[in-house]
Amino acid sequence: MSTENEGNENDAVPAAPSVPSVPPVPAAAPEGTPPGGDLPASGPDSRGDEPTDRVPAAHQEGGPAPSSDPYGRPYGQTPAPPQQPPAASAAWPPPPPPVPSYADAGSQPWGAPVHPEPKAPRRSRASGLVAAVAVAALVAGGIGGALGYWAADSNGSGSSGSTTVAASNSPKDLKRADGTVAGVAAKALPSVVTIDAQSGDGEGGTGTGFVYDKEGHILTNNHVVASAARSGQLTATFSDGKKYGAEVVGRAEGYDVAVLKLKDAPDGLTPLPLGDSDEVAVGDSTIAIGAPFGLSNTVTTGIISAKNRPVASGDGSSSANSYMSALQTDASINPGNSGGPLLDAGGAVIGINSAIQSTSGGGGMGQSQAGSIGLGFAIPVNQAKNVAEQLIKTGQPVYPVIGATVTMEEKSGGAVISDKGADGTPAVTPDGPAAKAGLKAGDVITKFNDTVVESGPTLIGEIWTHKPGDKVTLTYKRGSETSTVDVVLGERKGDS
Repeated sequence: MSTENEGNENDAVPAAPSVPSVPPVPAAAPEGTPPGGDLPASGPDSRGDEPTDRVPAAHQEGGPAPSSDPYGRPYGQTPAPPQQPPAASAAWPPPPPPVPSYADAGSQPWGAPVHPEPKAPRRSRASGLVAAVAVAALVAGGIGGALGYWAADSNGSGSSGSTTVAASNSPKDLKRADGTVAGVAAKALPSVVTIDAQSGDGEGGTGTGFVYDKEGHILTNNHVVASAARSGQLTATFSDGKKYGAEVVGRAEGYDVAVLKLKDAPDGLTPLPLGDSDEVAVGDSTIAIGAPFGLSNTVTTGIISAKNRPVASGDGSSSANSYMSALQTDASINPGNSGGPLLDAGGAVIGINSAIQSTSGGGGMGQSQAGSIGLGFAIPVNQAKNVAEQLIKTGQPVYPVIGATVTMEEKSGGAVISDKGADGTPAVTPDGPAAKAGLKAGDVITKFNDTVVESGPTLIGEIWTHKPGDKVTLTYKRGSETSTVDVVLGERKGDS
């Protein structure tokens, strides 16, 4: 609230403070408006002590006075009184509707509406506000709008009641239809938690998770809880503000999936329904829920922008990377959304929000980057469900493998089998799936089933969408020859 005009009531008429949602007041009165902004009032004595031969300000210096005023009447002639004077107005323009209170209820001019007294001084602060607001009303709605208010005020009982219009019979609890974003969010939010992970040295961060089953298991990202997994504290806060301690049941660094268990889990937990990420189509609507930058219970919307997007990301605390054949969405995802659900239009979980592409940090993936630019990535829920069941059952992940080490170069025209494996071991594991299929070091795998393989991370992400024992088809190049073989996926338990 402005106070710059306080104490200057007897000076020149102050400019009215700007009114929210109303156009600015012109610096001068519109052309054709008499000086002072008032038309002659009815009655022979209404002009007070003013001289009858008063000349408009525009003609006071130089040149003869006009023979008539702007309304076509000779100066000095007493105007005829109007036949039906307004009951509640003594001047034109009429007083404006009551101004709503935007600050302290009793302060001026933004408190209760001020109605001018019949004999108020012409240059008073209140009348200055009235004139200014009236001009603004004319600019905003045209003369018809001002006349409409004048007519309504004239025909009324003189009451200065509020002009606010309220909807009739408004329900106390407005329901949103199923299938709308608001309806989906209302059902899902009670099953989404904000996770606070604090390590033993006091460092940590905020992420998101959601209720996986009625036993109190919470599904989230590994990188959300990694800092507090071994020696730290985990808490999960629901949308109603209730907070529970949590402990890690199992983590899978490669999948970037973790399962927590609430301590003293309450009764009546409602797991979010799981959809089928294989059936998702590009262009499908998406709804993301999470705590971006710590802002819990945030809902954003978008679409599926792409499927099977190869993504490699890290948790920032180790050299281990996670690989996924991700769902890409343009729903706004930011640091803190990690581990939260990506829902379809019906409210079913189709993915776990895990990574973003950013313009900072060298273009890498991960939640340590800057804010969303519309390139977010989620772990497909079909894969996340398989991992979650493994973690709940055994506490450790199980990875499908082909038994070969590939390079991690992003633009190699395929997944190149390395010359050597880790720690000098053979690149192709003896008697492993790749060895049995006849693959050798230097071979370039170009397709996994029907998916084109552009790099090592692409191949790993595609392999990890399957289970050990699945039969897959690999297309590879050896020199100038291209061959296709079937491979039965092996397994590796735990994170190495």
